[in-house]
Amino acid sequence: MASTEDKAVDKENVSSWKDSFYNPRTGEVMGRTAGSWGLILLFYLVFYCFLAGMFALTMWVMLLTLDDYVPKYRDRVANPGLVIRPNSLDIWVNKSDPLKYGQYVQHLESFLQNYNDTEQEKNELCPPGAYFEQEDDGDMKNKKACQFKRSSLSRCSGLSDTTFGYSEGKPCVLLKMNRIIGLKPRGDPYINCTAKRDTPVQMQYFPSEGRIDKMYFPYYGKKAHESYVQPLVAVKLLLSKDDYNTELTVECRVEGSDIYNSDDRDKFLGRVTFRVKVFE
Repeated sequence: MASTEDKAVDKENVSSWKDSFYNPRTGEVMGRTAGSWGLILLFYLVFYCFLAGMFALTMWVMLLTLDDYVPKYRDRVANPGLVIRPNSLDIWVNKSDPLKYGQYVQHLESFLQNYNDTEQEKNELCPPGAYFEQEDDGDMKNKKACQFKRSSLSRCSGLSDTTFGYSEGKPCVLLKMNRIIGLKPRGDPYINCTAKRDTPVQMQYFPSEGRIDKMYFPYYGKKAHESYVQPLVAVKLLLSKDDYNTELTVECRVEGSDIYNSDDRDKFLGRVTFRVKVFE
């Protein structure tokens, strides 16, 4: 049995342990009085309010240097990428099964809604062959945009053929360049596509020769150029029966201008590669 002295020591240890949290004799909580805790809390309150104020002031000063319409730093996006629609780099088409290619048709139809002739007639009818530059009068709002009518895509417009050629095994793909504010490509840019195989694949371009007219440049930004739409180039793959059931790799590039299209580190810079396979 524990001796009286052992019990006294245990009682003293318990009392000491409790006093470390709250000492009823001095009124201290965890070794500090209420006044001491109040001063510490006041210090940290003032300290963190000061930090929050410094952060808010820094953010306010930084926002004063930004433009709502034009990014301050644009040196890392000097050249546009090339994008394909439908939004897939692997296009598998069973021309006898509408359910299989229906997703591509729906995607193209949805994408072209902003290009409908009725919508584009609200934009400017610009003279071709020249940049559509607009003077900066201090008001960046409501920049005008040139018309790009869906009907200019002809057999790939989805108007005369609502399946965009997928039902006949001659699918259309749409190509566009990413938007870059202030871009004015030199030369006469056009899209050129080639199949990576020994024998060429017949293709048809809309507009003619895959031309991208200069009148769609420069772009002034999403906020200033609200009605702007990127110019498109439609490529119709004129596949024959000999091409069916065979995977074709097609590469498209922006040619005829100073747009860079051969960067090994970025396979989408000025070019795009996709695969097509049509089943009977």
